[in-house]
Amino acid sequence: MTTSSDVRQTGRLGVALVSTALAGAVVGSVGAPLITPVASGMQVSLNAAQWTLTITLFSGAIAGPVLGRLGSGRYRRVTILVTLALVSVGGLLTVLPLPFAALLIGRGLQGLAVAVGALLMSVARTHLPPERSASTIAAISVASTVGIGVGYPAISLLDQLAGLRAAYGLGLLLSVAALVIAWRTLPFEVPGELPRIDVTGALLLAAGTLAILLVVAEPSIWSTAWLAGGILAGAVAVLAVWAFVELRSTAPLVNLRLLARAPVLRANLAILVAGIGLYLLFSLFTRYVQTPAGANYGFALPGVAAGAALIPFSLLGFVAGKAVPRLVARIAERRTYALAVVIAGASVILFTAASGSLLAVLAAIALLGFGVGGVFAVMPKLVLVGVPPEETASVLSINQIARSIGMSIGSAVTGFLLAAGTPIGAVFPDRNGYLTAALWALPPLAASTLIIAANRPARAS
Repeated sequence: MTTSSDVRQTGRLGVALVSTALAGAVVGSVGAPLITPVASGMQVSLNAAQWTLTITLFSGAIAGPVLGRLGSGRYRRVTILVTLALVSVGGLLTVLPLPFAALLIGRGLQGLAVAVGALLMSVARTHLPPERSASTIAAISVASTVGIGVGYPAISLLDQLAGLRAAYGLGLLLSVAALVIAWRTLPFEVPGELPRIDVTGALLLAAGTLAILLVVAEPSIWSTAWLAGGILAGAVAVLAVWAFVELRSTAPLVNLRLLARAPVLRANLAILVAGIGLYLLFSLFTRYVQTPAGANYGFALPGVAAGAALIPFSLLGFVAGKAVPRLVARIAERRTYALAVVIAGASVILFTAASGSLLAVLAAIALLGFGVGGVFAVMPKLVLVGVPPEETASVLSINQIARSIGMSIGSAVTGFLLAAGTPIGAVFPDRNGYLTAALWALPPLAASTLIIAANRPARAS
């Protein structure tokens, strides 16, 4: 029998998990509005300053599978607390007046906040009743969307009012808050043996993933075609060796046979492909509203105002996260996913039809937020079909890698398309360059929907 005390306890746990995930999402996105201030304030190039954002993507993606295995059950609470403690140490390094190398190390540690999300979903799946678990997992998954709208304007305003270190101080404050919340609310697990970590597999997966993300996130590498091709070929070879090692291991880092199941494989492929189109649009819209007036389009929004322009993105993302469990109950996961993608596609149509109106562009950003939030919220339901509870964090961490790679490709494709749309001798692309680039988001979005549509629901046994 469920008592009112049990209901309150599960309610507090759900709120705590979502709050911790939201804090982690904001911490992970702290670097985005501060790239230019880092370059000017620490006398480094813009390319070097860009690494304060890129390194968080790398560390989060690479650490995810290891944390997923460490937090697969009995040591889940300890793993989350230690990880959040490291994130807090990273926040301290970003605040102290230390050299640029220390800032990069701090940002790398802060990237672990992104990887914690899979563990938080695992806690929800294990310790919350099914109906509460579904909504909490959806909210945790969409926290990255909401976090952008919360973090960008606040960080930009802090930088403008109090300087770079104060802006990074918000990340430190949120890291400590997340650690305290997790320490007070996370349930203790049944004691047992420490999970075995396949160190060889972890190193191989990290090397292969790092190589792929490096090539995707650093377009300058493609200026030397043989170097880019060599790195990609090396990444494929390393990942092939990793797969061989994992299949022969008695305690693999990732259960590849589980990942090879049709629902899991298709969900991972779909989020990779969808990530390309979704992040392409996100990059386009945020750059478009900041384009200076001299380009004869755009709205020349300064840093704080540009950050505020993302509030509709986060608000609609939050709405999508709340709506997805009810939509899934009515129209099932695949149709919910398709609906979210269609709404993201509608943002393209609105943008291309009315890019001269700030209100219309803000509406397009809001529609994109709903699409991103819907896709991210329903993805755990799609990828966890038939997955045992003890493998939840591990499978979700691989899904996070697929999402990160897709978003990195989307970012790189944005730069390529806008460069192609920039007239010779001009500083900015022309308006048609933006409109054409936006239309290129539609094929990957459509492809991801077809991938999910091909995923037939399992028959009841």
